[in-house]
Formats: sequence, structure tokens, C-alpha cells
Amino acid sequence: MNSIDLNCDMGEMPEAVADGSQEALMQYVSSVNVACGGHAGDEATMRETVQQALRHGVSLGAHPGYEDRADFGRTELQLMPEEIARMVHRQILALAEIAEHCGAWISHVKAHGALYNQATRNRQIARAIAEGVRRWKTDAILVGLAGSLMLEEFRSAGFPVAAEAFADRRYEPDGSLRSRKFADALLRDPEEAAEQALRIANLSSVLASDGTAVRVIAQTICIHGDAPGATEIAATVNRRLQQAAIYIVGLRRTS
Repeated sequence: MNSIDLNCDMGEMPEAVADGSQEALMQYVSSVNVACGGHAGDEATMRETVQQALRHGVSLGAHPGYEDRADFGRTELQLMPEEIARMVHRQILALAEIAEHCGAWISHVKAHGALYNQATRNRQIARAIAEGVRRWKTDAILVGLAGSLMLEEFRSAGFPVAAEAFADRRYEPDGSLRSRKFADALLRDPEEAAEQALRIANLSSVLASDGTAVRVIAQTICIHGDAPGATEIAATVNRRLQQAAIYIVGLRRTS
């Protein structure tokens, strides 16, 4: 592989939008996933994040999640599929209206937090996410965990997909993400995160929590924008990939 996308969840922290730290991080990634009023985000943060994305020429994506701001969308909710579809559609439309006003277009959709995690193992939830997107566009790229059934469901629904791996998250031997309840779930050392990104891009693998190699074939690598030291992590990952002659290219729709 000689190219890969670096994506980052953004528009989640108004203070980071206001003080310039979000834009400082944006220069090191190629795609951004914008919180669109569910777990985080509002009209002002969406607009400013879209404008920053335009300035930096990065691909713009919607980042819908459970409408549970108290727990940042990280608590698993038991909603009916139709409720999930309506929720996803509603949040995408909120961002799409702002993007259109700014002269931008949305290339991809990536679910957030608990909604994403549930969709990796629950076909009904994955289908509901796809249905919510379908009510808006049928050609958006859907981002999902590499090797998971959510990608199967997205493909079955007729969408182009991007398999995602994580530079700053530890994996389990079965290829799932290590739960955040464990202290070592996040990779906080920029060099360690960069090594993981290089393994993903060069070897299509990660080292799991038990030290074994797990096969991970991905087209996009995530760096969490709300993680401590996110800018340093993104800068280190970006630099190490470029030193390895791996091009960093954003997710793009063809129409």
C-alpha cells in the first residue's frame, strides 16, 4: 500500500474550535468527521469546522452518534432500527445544510462511539445506519471497522465503504477494539501510535493486547481528536508515514 487516509473526529469540543487547537490538528490529517448535533456539536462548531476543512483541503464527513451528550454518545442505547435511521438522517442533514451554505460537500459518514461499536457486531444497527444515510445520499462512503460485519452490511446496502483502523487504540486478539474501561485502551505515546499506523499501512496488521499480530486491512486510519496530545500524535503519525513514502490522501466521493 502506498497511500492511506488519516481521519480525525472533530467539531466535538467548542474550546478546541475557538482556541485554534482543532485547526492545528487538522493540518496533519486528510479527512475529518464532524460531530453534527448528536453526541456533540452545534451550528456554530459545525460551521467553523467546515470552514477549517475547506481551508486545509481535507475531506469532509458526517459523524452522527447517539443523542446522549451527558456521556458523549459512549453509552450503548437500545433504540429501534427506525429510530436509529431517523437519528442518523437528521444529524447528517444538519451538517449537509451548513456544508452547502459554505460551498463544501460531504464525502463520507462515520458513526460515533457506542453506535459505531454496536454496529460492528449487530447487523440490524449497521443496516439502520445505512438506511439513515440512504435517505440523504446513496453514494456516500461509509466508514466502518476493518474486518467487521458492519462493512458487510454497508456493502450489501450498495454503499462504497472504507475499512477503518485506529492508530491510537489498542486491539484485542479477535480484531476488536480494547474497551475503554481498561487503562491501556488508548495509545498515548505518539511514537507508539505511529508504529501502529505504519504496521497498518505496511503490513496490514496491528499488535494485540497479548502481543500477537492481528490482520487489519484498512483504507483509513483514525486519530481521536479528543485524546490527550492528539496534535502531537497526528503530527508524528503523519511524519512517519511520509518518511515511509506512504501518501496521505483523503476519502473522496466520485460524484
